[in-house]
Amino acid sequence: MFSFQSKWRYLFMFLGIQLVVMALLSREGYQKRVTYFIRIFRKPDTTGLTGRNHTAGITAGDVYANLSHLAKAHSHGDGMPYCPKTSPFIGGPIHVSFPSRLTLAEVQRKNPLVVRGGRYRPPDCEARHRTAIVIPHRNREHHLKFLLYYLHPFLQRQQLNYGIYVVHQAGNYTFNRAKLMNVGFREAMREEDWDCLFFHDVDLIPEDDRNTYTCDSNPKHAAIAMDKFGYKLPYKMYFGGVSALSPLHYLKMNGFPNNYWGWGGEDDDIGVRVSLAGMYITRPSLKVGRYKMIKHMLDKGNDVNPKRFNMLAKTRQTWKLDGMNTVEYEIVSREYLPLYTNITVNIGTEAGLHSPPPTPAPPAKELADKPAAEVQSNDPADPPAEQKGQSEK
Repeated sequence: MFSFQSKWRYLFMFLGIQLVVMALLSREGYQKRVTYFIRIFRKPDTTGLTGRNHTAGITAGDVYANLSHLAKAHSHGDGMPYCPKTSPFIGGPIHVSFPSRLTLAEVQRKNPLVVRGGRYRPPDCEARHRTAIVIPHRNREHHLKFLLYYLHPFLQRQQLNYGIYVVHQAGNYTFNRAKLMNVGFREAMREEDWDCLFFHDVDLIPEDDRNTYTCDSNPKHAAIAMDKFGYKLPYKMYFGGVSALSPLHYLKMNGFPNNYWGWGGEDDDIGVRVSLAGMYITRPSLKVGRYKMIKHMLDKGNDVNPKRFNMLAKTRQTWKLDGMNTVEYEIVSREYLPLYTNITVNIGTEAGLHSPPPTPAPPAKELADKPAAEVQSNDPADPPAEQKGQSEK
């Protein structure tokens, strides 16, 4: 028989053990283990969602799952009610994969309500937002196919009135992403009074439709968490990948720079312009602003821009002199294709719209081997050698 004191001793020991167990369970690692074992005994998910968002630890779904009944809706007409402020079709995380046999014909078949030029509006309500998607492009048809496959249903789930513009740089001269986006802004606004423009890299796929493609009161950086950066923001002023500006924002900051030829620098220049124009960058949460990048090598004709750091250092002096107010280009063709509007454009070279590409300077050793009279400066402000000689006499 236990004594009365023994009973109390064992009771206190039992309560102490319970407190220790509760403390351990409160730790994140133990919570995950308990959640895992509880999940084993739950019924499997029957909502038709597939895939897994590994970082967030929640189920990711088919981007087309919520849209099957829309094709049966009545045609759009006058007197339509406004769409809800929060779309009922938004489902959260999206499973993203890249099937090898996907074709544009299959993308078109799965998006029957998208009309010529890549335009869409909800069939049963009046959209509250009108968004244009501008995609700078050259020789990336494989990536464009996957982006269109995910982007069309992604935008439809948000009940947007939208259009997709692919701005294709003609010729083989060095790629200029920011200048193409200036072209896209001007040409899209000529067609419709869009209230928001998303500037979208062709190789980035959104992974959560709670990341709404609408504008905020300040410029918005949507691609805050890419898989290539471990789903984290690489640095505070980063403004690359996918960004959104209203026409007012865009004009206030004089658009984007036109003189960044090659890879790198223009995103940071744009971020600085936002600040210089008296605005700031807004962002969704890390859980929502997630993107998967289609892996690829650096494109031919898009080599790293060696001048980018020097140019960035001068942004404060140049942003009002170079941008939307100085962009020059020529439209080569405009095609209203089933899934997007394709605008092929000549944006010229560093030397100008109609000037031939600048001749690269010869290597230093080659210059050293030449007689002094044959070596001339590449600086247009520098007088010819014979003029130098006259001025020295």
